[in-house]
Amino acid sequence: MRVVADDLWFPEGPVWVGDGSLLVVEIRRRTLTQIWLDGRKRVVAELGGGPNGAAIGPDGHAYVCNNGGFAFRQRPDGRWVTHGTPDDYDAGRIERVNLATGKVERLYDRVGDSKIRGPNDLCFDTHGGFWFTDPGKTRHRDWDRGSVCYAKADGSSVRELISPIHKPNGVGLSPDGKTLYVAETESARLWAWPLKGPGELAQPATASPDSPHGSRLVYQWPGYARFDSLAVEADGRIAVATLDRGGITSCHPTDGSADFEPVPGDTHITNVCFGGEGLRKAYVTQSYAGRLVEIDWPRAGLKQFQL
Repeated sequence: MRVVADDLWFPEGPVWVGDGSLLVVEIRRRTLTQIWLDGRKRVVAELGGGPNGAAIGPDGHAYVCNNGGFAFRQRPDGRWVTHGTPDDYDAGRIERVNLATGKVERLYDRVGDSKIRGPNDLCFDTHGGFWFTDPGKTRHRDWDRGSVCYAKADGSSVRELISPIHKPNGVGLSPDGKTLYVAETESARLWAWPLKGPGELAQPATASPDSPHGSRLVYQWPGYARFDSLAVEADGRIAVATLDRGGITSCHPTDGSADFEPVPGDTHITNVCFGGEGLRKAYVTQSYAGRLVEIDWPRAGLKQFQL
């Protein structure tokens, strides 16, 4: 493992740009930040709220899930951790950032008549649309019911496809684009839905004897852990950042098996993306430690969908 950058303020959402740099969101600093492999940093945009996940769209801009903000507290060991919803929270939103100018546009803040609550992660398909998760917000005595939505990158359409779902987090697509994967945080479960077209589930997201929302259970951690964001590998495996266990769980898409790769230095491994030559490096955010690290990965990552 190699530390690429430290002194990051709760980093998440790494994105391999392809020019030898990455993007990360810093939730506590409220920025989208570019990081080069030699450790140099540049704040691309100050977003406010709580930027929580990012992806490069077909237009070359960065699309960001902004959860509206977290409250933070500092532990005795000096590390900053999330602590519920801040007093100035209003709503969540999807934002588009011009990487050259830093201009920020609010693309969506509602789905129909409902406010977007706390969007977390997103991924693009080959049709120019993107899926995003909205786990909602947590308060002292209750929390929101979550959803999974599909939107167009031009700001013309957003629809809720899956609801309710408990704390959906990481989202990704199979290499052929025909299966949607979503990781549930608190249950440490990875679910799959077959797709029949862009933004279209093959079957309704309704409860069945096998799942609460019409999906197939891909993998469940045997014991206590929590799942965060994910990235898909070239061979179809799904690499899920695993909280409290401090590593990456690589799940086989069909046979119910998984391998676990520890990432030393933090229990709060929140996100992973693939980059470097042949996409054989995994770039991992350690949010409590405030670091972006690079590890050798045994397999290649999936190339980002492009039009």
